[in-house]
Amino acid sequence: MKLARRDTRRHLISLVPMIDVMLILLIFFMVTSTYLNLDMIPVVDTAEAIEAPANADMPRETTTLFVRIAADGGIFLRGQAVSPADLTEQVRTSVDQNPLLSIVVFPSSRATAQQLVSAMDMLTLAGATRLRLVQLEAVE
Repeated sequence: MKLARRDTRRHLISLVPMIDVMLILLIFFMVTSTYLNLDMIPVVDTAEAIEAPANADMPRETTTLFVRIAADGGIFLRGQAVSPADLTEQVRTSVDQNPLLSIVVFPSSRATAQQLVSAMDMLTLAGATRLRLVQLEAVE
């Protein structure tokens, strides 16, 4: 009489296919994701602005102003939509307070060249001499 022995070998579960799938998914999401949304840029408050909220309507003295040009041609200064006249006035006031003021312009990739040139003309007419143009979105 022969008794059958149970097979004592353990079957190993391989993790290699799961790791391969996870790496492929990681690469896919890294390539297709957009990591920058200019609408999400917060307005940075200085310690003086936090301590004295009564003077909140006065412009804060900074060394850099960020101007964003939206796809529809709208202009945003410090995260707030402004008209061309308000942009010119606010930049003129800021340049009068700080002649070394630097202005960084972030145009949308969908904004036209004319909208960009018009905004930069307004900034130079307001007295800005240090303009920087930064494109953060892919050109389509």
